[in-house]
Amino acid sequence: MKIVFAGTPEFAAVALQALHEAGFEIALVLTQPDRPAGRGMQLQPSAVKQYALAHGMEVLQPLSLRTDSRDPVRAEQALAAHERLLNTPYEVMVVAAYGLILPVSTLDIKPCLNIHGSLLPRWRGAAPIHRAIEAGDTETGVTIMEMEEGLDTGPMLLTEKIAIGPHDTTGMVHDKLAALGGKMIVEALHKMKHGELDAVVQPAAGVNYAAKISKEEAALDFSLPAIELDRKIRAFNPFPGAHGAVNGVVVKLWGAEVVDGAGTPGQVLAADAHGIVVACGAGALRLTTLQKPGGKRLPAGEFIKGFALEGQTFV
Repeated sequence: MKIVFAGTPEFAAVALQALHEAGFEIALVLTQPDRPAGRGMQLQPSAVKQYALAHGMEVLQPLSLRTDSRDPVRAEQALAAHERLLNTPYEVMVVAAYGLILPVSTLDIKPCLNIHGSLLPRWRGAAPIHRAIEAGDTETGVTIMEMEEGLDTGPMLLTEKIAIGPHDTTGMVHDKLAALGGKMIVEALHKMKHGELDAVVQPAAGVNYAAKISKEEAALDFSLPAIELDRKIRAFNPFPGAHGAVNGVVVKLWGAEVVDGAGTPGQVLAADAHGIVVACGAGALRLTTLQKPGGKRLPAGEFIKGFALEGQTFV
């Protein structure tokens, strides 16, 4: 079974590896163009590109797949990519966190299956893992779906659930779902090959949009209940990192737990080796892992040795 694979980050690279190790022939890999990253802002290849090149796979990195783009460079690259797909013998396209819109012209060439990190239709969109944790969901999972023009609206082919634990972060859940997605797409393609893959239309009820995470929303509002802030800290770990400011210094908050306490929202009620207790709109948070600008992530006991917080206020 020949496959065209489209994906960009680590979540997708795990699936590509699973397909490759399962013996599927990867005819072509689509991934986003290299992006500047790191302190030196050097161009860095995506996780998918790194895996593909390391295993001798052909890689294509168009800026867009929309041939009707008003940008002539994007339109030219999209047309070239479209021609390449038409001239590539393959049976199915597998898509995982690609990051570019697949137009109807692409979807119509061959069947397109998507690995989506959510139990559809609960969270459609770009950030289903973050939003599930932020909303307090107790479970999530992976849906293998057939792609159509709408955003994550296509028929569901396979679904598998996992629990979200009370201390799970986005990073932790991401890794579980990436491994699960790789396993499930291999299973789905085997079923597809033997005509055993049944499509189920998504229910109309229970749809939510998982909007892309912005850096601005990672600034915590301590007038919110502690339970909501705990979810945000876990949801924004590892990106973009929840934070508060003390005396004008932005402090990133990587770990916390809900505790009893009352006071003016943002007020530091206690600061010791066990944690930094901060009053919230309802209850309090014990901050356990913090980071100041240019510093390392530190447990609270170590952090307060170089950053006095007793009697201070987070804003």
